[in-house]
Amino acid sequence: DVQLVESGGGSVQAGGSLRLSCAASGYTYSSYCMGWFRQTPGKEREGIAALNGGGGSIVYANSVKGRFTVSRDNAKNALYLQMDNLESDDTAMYYCAAGRPGRENTYCIGPYFGTPSGYNYWGQGTQVTVS
Repeated sequence: DVQLVESGGGSVQAGGSLRLSCAASGYTYSSYCMGWFRQTPGKEREGIAALNGGGGSIVYANSVKGRFTVSRDNAKNALYLQMDNLESDDTAMYYCAAGRPGRENTYCIGPYFGTPSGYNYWGQGTQVTVS
């Protein structure tokens, strides 16, 4: 079974940093796009970063560009999100997600970046609170 497990969330003061991790198992990790999303109560899930299977193509949402860095280690089946200069608006539940096959150039790093329907596996989420 495919499993995605996030970790690294917590509470931090504005201006601080956190590093989220996502451990993947149950599929050929390096073949698929991976993305980070976040969601607050009453709002739609927001795609904030994505990278293709090889990790060479990366896209960020404008809201996090310049502050967040996404990376992946295919040897460890791991995805990371380094979050620096955190702001109160970054408070949310953060999810990692695995992209659907064949949608890398559309929903992953393409024109439909950040669209949740482009992903078919999700972690349980990790809470980030910035005060």
